[in-house]
Amino acid sequence: MYIFNNFIASLLLLVPAWFANISEDYTKPNLQKTYKILFVGNSLSGTNDLPALFENKAKSKDIDVEVHSLISPAHSLEDHLLGNRIQLTIRNGHFDYVIIQQGPSPGSSGRDVLIKDGGKIQRMCKQAGSKMAYLMVWPSKKNYNRFDTVISSYTQAAKKNNAILIPAGQVWKDYIDATNDYSYYGSDGFNPSFKGSEVAAEVIFNTLFGK
Repeated sequence: MYIFNNFIASLLLLVPAWFANISEDYTKPNLQKTYKILFVGNSLSGTNDLPALFENKAKSKDIDVEVHSLISPAHSLEDHLLGNRIQLTIRNGHFDYVIIQQGPSPGSSGRDVLIKDGGKIQRMCKQAGSKMAYLMVWPSKKNYNRFDTVISSYTQAAKKNNAILIPAGQVWKDYIDATNDYSYYGSDGFNPSFKGSEVAAEVIFNTLFGK
């Protein structure tokens, strides 16, 4: 367990460096401020209540956060953009960060959709004074060989839309490749186990607040 914890800690120390290569928006957290954060996604965020895990992590570090969610199973960003719920939520929510994710989005077609729909949300965020972040996810276990294309899609989308990149998928892959331990995956081989969600929450926290 000691070796495992040290290994995870060493991976997570790399997060601020990955983040710095994508965005120049990073600042040290203001401990007197309440940060409002919106999660937009599907079951990859909803399983194990990732927003709540992140909130608990932040509060354990004395950072006050107020978390809101627009999470629906099997929803893509395009699905979230139907109607005006996301538009009204971002416009009226006064969020510091809007964290978005959809499925793995491998290959050129997946990347292009991630860029296009993420760009629409980014424009909403800019108008509202919010910073947008892509939460990089992971492929299903059976499609693990496509992991590099998932990483590429999310990285390119963040660069294209001048957004923050939260490299949870990269941290997953680095750990699995080093240990051959697939326990971050849940029983269905796609949605995260509790351990996998905890790691994602840690990466989100480290990316946004650098602690």
